[in-house]
Amino acid sequence: MKDLDSAAFGKPGGETCEPSKARPIDLVHLSRQTLGDRALEQEVLGMFVVQLAAARENLAAANEADRRMIAHTLKGTARGLGAFKLGDCAAAIEDTPENEALIARLSKAIDEVHDFVAAINR
Repeated sequence: MKDLDSAAFGKPGGETCEPSKARPIDLVHLSRQTLGDRALEQEVLGMFVVQLAAARENLAAANEADRRMIAHTLKGTARGLGAFKLGDCAAAIEDTPENEALIARLSKAIDEVHDFVAAINR
């Protein structure tokens, strides 16, 4: 299995990372989704970071219906990549799009994912 060669596991210090759904991205889940292809992991994470920036920008000004749509899209993408905390927050926004506290929590989760991706790609 190529789990140790993928994502942060292939970077200095990454070998000490344990699979965890508490991390911004569960790297073992991501590796399974990309069949251990490190280049594909980097490409997918890069696209995800771009998607997150657009979502953050659009959520603030969006009406409730648009927030639901944005949250639904983020939920699926995040969970597919192993960003479970972010995906769960997006699911909550999908249910209650008027909840500003959830929007703030999602913004924090986006920052965490962004910082995590930047750290594993250095």
